[in-house]
Amino acid sequence: MKRRKKPKASSRVRDRYPIEHSGLYPYLVRFLEWFASRGYSPQTTQLRADGVGRFIRWADERGIHQPQEVTRPILERYRRYLYHYRKDSGEPLSFATQQQRLIPLRTFFKYLARENYILSNPASELELPRVHRRLPAHILSPQEIEAVMAQTLLHGELGIRDRAMLETLYSSGIRRGELINLKLYDLDVRNGSLLVRQGKGQKDRYVPLGSRAIHWISRYLEEVRAAIVIEPDEGYAFLHEFGEAFSKNRLTDMVKKHLRAAGVTKPGACHLFRHAMATHMLNNGADIRFIQAILGHAQLTTTEIYTHVTIAKLKEVHALTHPAERAAAAAPRRTERPTDEHAVLAALVAEDQRVDPETDTLDTS
Repeated sequence: MKRRKKPKASSRVRDRYPIEHSGLYPYLVRFLEWFASRGYSPQTTQLRADGVGRFIRWADERGIHQPQEVTRPILERYRRYLYHYRKDSGEPLSFATQQQRLIPLRTFFKYLARENYILSNPASELELPRVHRRLPAHILSPQEIEAVMAQTLLHGELGIRDRAMLETLYSSGIRRGELINLKLYDLDVRNGSLLVRQGKGQKDRYVPLGSRAIHWISRYLEEVRAAIVIEPDEGYAFLHEFGEAFSKNRLTDMVKKHLRAAGVTKPGACHLFRHAMATHMLNNGADIRFIQAILGHAQLTTTEIYTHVTIAKLKEVHALTHPAERAAAAAPRRTERPTDEHAVLAALVAEDQRVDPETDTLDTS
């Protein structure tokens, strides 16, 4: 077995340096207690802790130890520090990551001002970097989806489990963490639905399941799960071969394994199936508001990013309904040449399949 190389010192190692000695730390503890008491999820609370903790570490290195010492110019210096910061790879932080690290500071200092720990809020007018809404990258085609599904059958009983999980991701469009946390009583195979409990934003929602997904889920529950579960059974629907619920990294590794086995080299894993579900349904005429409900988006603008990757469908509608295009279609054409409409559609479909917009890693999970 190959020995893993010792990682070199990086920003991630420095970020683990204790900050308990800082005078700002007791205020962070009180802030996190207050934040958690308002019903926010542990993941959201941890993001706030990480964001404020990084600032405390930065401030401590510059001799700033009390919240009363933090001014708006100091916060502006920190914002510029994030802008000029370079990762171990030499790449800058994305604007989304910079924003993610600044938002907790606005909440933190707003809390300190409200509790009268400081006279005024120095972060009240702190401007956040603009984050451009980006298109989903690397949309899987229906043919690629079928290729991935088909090759799971080469892996025996665990292949049945994997097929059931992939079919669930593609049919329902749920997130990676939502699939991991599914319990047996959340699956209603008789009525063709599942319940996502405490999804993003701490919201529950019902999601439809297609007949093909139900078939593979039923096979997994009847033929596989009982053989790998370890008592006491905690009730998670999908289990790792060790008899426990999947971790996020394990699920990602499993999905990537099947993508590569099917010859799909597009980067990404679980979220590829979420993007594919939304895009394919929109291409087939689904109303965007129904897609919004299935995906669990609080705002329609979040769902609208999927409309930008269906240019082939939009072009087809444009060619069929625009007056100038209709007039051109009615004009006589040479029979030995393909119609302009068909040529344009073919080119756009090919372009749509090659589209490779960059995406960011926000988890966004």
